[in-house]
Amino acid sequence: MAGHSKWANIQHRKGRQDAVRAKLFSKLSKEITVAAKMGDPDPEKNPRLRMAVKEAKTQSVPKDVIDRAIKKSQIGDSEDYEEIRYEGYGPNGVAVIVEAMTDNRNRTASTVRSTFAKNGGNLGETGSVGFMFERKGEVVYPADVGDADTVMMAAIEAGAEDVESGEDGHTVWCADTDLNEVSTALEAELGESEATRLAFRPVTTTEMDLEAMQKLMKLIDALEDDDDVQRVTTNFEASDEVMEQL
Repeated sequence: MAGHSKWANIQHRKGRQDAVRAKLFSKLSKEITVAAKMGDPDPEKNPRLRMAVKEAKTQSVPKDVIDRAIKKSQIGDSEDYEEIRYEGYGPNGVAVIVEAMTDNRNRTASTVRSTFAKNGGNLGETGSVGFMFERKGEVVYPADVGDADTVMMAAIEAGAEDVESGEDGHTVWCADTDLNEVSTALEAELGESEATRLAFRPVTTTEMDLEAMQKLMKLIDALEDDDDVQRVTTNFEASDEVMEQL
């Protein structure tokens, strides 16, 4: 499985404390506000907002929090968030992409650069690792939605490009421009997804041993702890033995 799919599974196994959950709610709310501000505040007329709301619901964000985030986008003096992507290297030369939303570019750049430096990595120039990833649509389903063949058939019918199935669930990949169409078709066949989003999928991976993975987890945890950071993606590859020891 691709690096960030495994990382999602690690996080799922680790569980989320209340503080982490509150931070997650905040980040999902920010995405909803930005999506609503950039387009129509009606999710039915705004594909990006519809996906943001769907992801928030799968993470159990209360309806009133979602509604408040949409309303916030219509207030004239609401914060102006800028979307920025940072690229760098972590332990063992693993590629790291950091997606952020910020109202202060200098603050975020300084924090991200410092976090890389303190955790055995270094921030690179834009494009320094981006070529190791493809921008794709990602739809995630739990394992109990069906076996690998069932999900594969549904994905083919929906117009997807690839499916990764394992004991933790199924990840369906499609062209970034087809995400709304593919996720809607999958929902009709398989029901509500666990996540529907645009993501970076590694095209080349970096093999990691246990020590390197432990360092990488510290780096990702520190990056995700920053309120401005929305998502962190890496291209690590690790054996099942290493993953089980984390």
